[in-house]
Amino acid sequence: MNRLFLSLIFLFTFSFAKGQIHEIGVFAGGSNFVGDVGSMTYLHPNEFAYGLIYKWNKSTRHSWRASIKNIKITADDDQSKDERRKQRDYDFENTIKELSLGLEFNFFEFNLHDMDRQITPYVFLGLSYTIYDGLYIIDNGTTVEKKSDSSHGTLSIPMAVGVKSNITPNLVLGFEISPRYSFADNIDGSFPKNEGLQNLRFGNINSNDWYMVSGFTLTYTFGNKPCYCD
Repeated sequence: MNRLFLSLIFLFTFSFAKGQIHEIGVFAGGSNFVGDVGSMTYLHPNEFAYGLIYKWNKSTRHSWRASIKNIKITADDDQSKDERRKQRDYDFENTIKELSLGLEFNFFEFNLHDMDRQITPYVFLGLSYTIYDGLYIIDNGTTVEKKSDSSHGTLSIPMAVGVKSNITPNLVLGFEISPRYSFADNIDGSFPKNEGLQNLRFGNINSNDWYMVSGFTLTYTFGNKPCYCD
């Protein structure tokens, strides 16, 4: 996935460098899971997430955005307010590798060639491909085992709300909160895909898994003055 992301960056850079402005940088923040195991609070980061981010700014109001992230996910029934989950006492750990593409929209004009300090809220909507371990849980009554059958891939829908500002002429600092709705229900081991493990399924089979990513972005801007600045 790292090679795919770097190839994507080079493709955009060399194809559209004339008359465009680009951003490339890093993301660092926290993550948490919302599903059939652990707390049902949507925003309570308890693990670390990091990655790379690229933006191709098409105007002062919108940009195409690509990112690749490594997101650690853990959850523990002990952290839930639901007494039934506390009594069950399941927990799990998984790692999500995510490649995302989408559109970022600025509420105010954000001209990266303007040397004055600027700030704007923004929203993002896109589509992600995620890779994770397909987990299942074996409860023997006295012991609980967490196992993985294989790696799985699925789509998810990342959404984000955030705010950003140009802290120097070439550096943009942002902060965002981003829920992800996945098209999977086995990130936590509650709904293994393997037909031979059907008897190990539990939880709400009509609700897919969510995971949250929140944190900071720091990007470096480069490129020629685009036509929207004339």
